[in-house]
Amino acid sequence: MKRTAFFISDGTGLTSEALGHSLLAQFDSIEFEQITLPYIDTLEKAHQAVAQINRMQERDQERPLIFDTIVNEEIRAIIAESNAFKIDVFSSFLKPLESELCAHSNYSVGKSHGIVERNRYKDRIDSVNFAIDNDDGARTRQYKKADIILVGVSRCGKTPTCLYMAMQFGIRAANYPLTEEDMEFNKLPVVLEEHKHKLYGLTIDPFQLSAIRNERRPNSRYASLDQCDFEVREVEKLLKKLSIPSINTTNFSIEEISTRIMAHAGLDRRMN
Repeated sequence: MKRTAFFISDGTGLTSEALGHSLLAQFDSIEFEQITLPYIDTLEKAHQAVAQINRMQERDQERPLIFDTIVNEEIRAIIAESNAFKIDVFSSFLKPLESELCAHSNYSVGKSHGIVERNRYKDRIDSVNFAIDNDDGARTRQYKKADIILVGVSRCGKTPTCLYMAMQFGIRAANYPLTEEDMEFNKLPVVLEEHKHKLYGLTIDPFQLSAIRNERRPNSRYASLDQCDFEVREVEKLLKKLSIPSINTTNFSIEEISTRIMAHAGLDRRMN
């Protein structure tokens, strides 16, 4: 079964996408064609969006789904005329809030942005630059500035997790790859010892690690199952010995990994 879903906004569309994705993910038996229509901020654009939605309805012979975060009531009314099933975030949540707070909403486009958002954006950019500069143990002298330092074997998901936490939440995350030499001595590298309280371990299923490494260096010792199994086992032993918290990344998305790490480490989701 296949349905079409539209994410419509008078801004970037990120909020409508986040809401829509969360809801649609609950229906894994259905395939969704997902279309984002950002910056629908005029009546003309609204009519154009309706025309596109109705074309999809004619094509599919099923009502498209609409998730929208449009503030302007006139534009919302136009979108509501489309041949679709509509989930209107503002009408769903603002009206009950107005009733509870005994106050009227400003209904202002982009109200969540402004100086605070610009400051958060700068913080995110700084954090991304930090993650890049401190990737793979590149600049360990900056570890005092890190909010968290991810450790684990090569290709277990450290870099994308660091970048996700930086981009989404402004977390200054560094990562350090544990090598065979570290495993041989069964202790932390000297450079990590003073930062042990910031460490968080990532592990992974050896079979999945081998598959990932084979994409990069096929048929190499580095990608062999024996090598992957050895490295994962030794790192897990080291993490357990030193009581360093860890997560097995095998069955989790980057979003889930990041959220679990941040919750365990008590890191502030200040970019939300």
